[in-house]
Amino acid sequence: MGDAIIEVALNGATTKAANPHVPLTPEEIGAEALRCIAAGASIIHNHIDSMMIEGEAAARRYGEGWAPILAGAPDAILCPTTVSAPTMGGRIAHIAGCAAQGAKMAPLDTGSINLVNTAPNGAPGSQRYLYINSFEDLEAINGELVKAQLGPSVAVFDPTFLRIALAYHRAGVLPPGTLIKLYFGGDFDFSARTTPEDGRVPKVSFGLPPTLRALEAYLELLDGSGLPWSVAVVGGDTVESGIAKLALERGGHVRVGLEDYRGAEAKSNLALVEAAAALCREVGRAPASCAEARTILGLA
Repeated sequence: MGDAIIEVALNGATTKAANPHVPLTPEEIGAEALRCIAAGASIIHNHIDSMMIEGEAAARRYGEGWAPILAGAPDAILCPTTVSAPTMGGRIAHIAGCAAQGAKMAPLDTGSINLVNTAPNGAPGSQRYLYINSFEDLEAINGELVKAQLGPSVAVFDPTFLRIALAYHRAGVLPPGTLIKLYFGGDFDFSARTTPEDGRVPKVSFGLPPTLRALEAYLELLDGSGLPWSVAVVGGDTVESGIAKLALERGGHVRVGLEDYRGAEAKSNLALVEAAAALCREVGRAPASCAEARTILGLA
């Protein structure tokens, strides 16, 4: 099955209050990324410390954190996120600049989803977020990726996201380097807060749970596509849930990191990468180096 790619999502919306280990400044991001690469990670995904910065200013801020990474690991696969802006043009105006700063991938979220926190009685709570990506949005983002020669990092929150991505793939419009990321809903909701005080109320999650049957449903859709794929648990623990091992045994790859992780223990990105790398070796697959991951994904 070959080597396994480990992606580490360093921060996302996770705050220091939620986990003191999360890197937020460019200096912290650069140092943390290099530690994770040494432990077996090959894709570095991070947010900058303000989602409101747009265009070249955002690209420069990414570059501040990426410069030491590329100095120490020139083949590292760097992946930014979109920014919060009122228009799609604003959301993706930094993509070309990020490519100039060394990015090799960028996100392509191929669907829309309702996200919500959990009320004390277990019902959907008051923090409600409609994450919308229209077909026009998707095609605008994909056009930017094609122009910038970046591989799409395709987030799959539910099966509809995957079916849409596969339609674009079959049409031959997705650029090289596409990685399908199967996101499973964990025990915690999108707000990343802990369970209600009694500890017994299930969270309002999303998509499919991290189980064998859920994975097999996705693999049925992926069958014959030839696309590389990975698994992640948002609001849980990708390794401890067991889905990482199931994926590795079936030829998939793994995403870990403090953007997604929620657990009883405040682990670091490094600890999560080390656990994923150990699991790769346990199932007989070495963690891919950055150069090897580029080859697997078909990235320049």
